[in-house]
Amino acid sequence: MAEEEKPKRRRRTRDDRSAGAKVALRARRQLGEITGLEPQAVTSLERQDDGTWRVTVELLELSRLPETDDLLGAYEVELDESGDLLGYRRVRRYTRSQTNEVGAPGGQ
Repeated sequence: MAEEEKPKRRRRTRDDRSAGAKVALRARRQLGEITGLEPQAVTSLERQDDGTWRVTVELLELSRLPETDDLLGAYEVELDESGDLLGYRRVRRYTRSQTNEVGAPGGQ
C-alpha cells in the first residue's frame, strides 16, 4: 500500500500575519461605517484559496445596563485581496453575557 502524500501546509510568514492584521482592521472599520454600529472585536480571520478574506466581527447592536445585557451581533465579512469589502451578513445575535459553548442556547 503506497503511503498517501499529505497536502503541504503553507508556512505563515510575518508578511502574512501583517496582511491579516491589516485586513482585520479594515473589516472592522468598514463594517462599522456601513452599519453605523460600534465594532467590539474581530473573532475570526481566514484567507480563502482564491485570495479573498473571511472575517467575523462583533458589533454592538444595542447598549444596555448592565453591560452584560448588551446585544451583540456577529457578522461575517468578505473582503477582496486588497481588503475592500465585498459583502457581509449577520450570522448570530446574542447578549454579551451569553456563553459560546456548543449546545448552549444561542451557541454554535
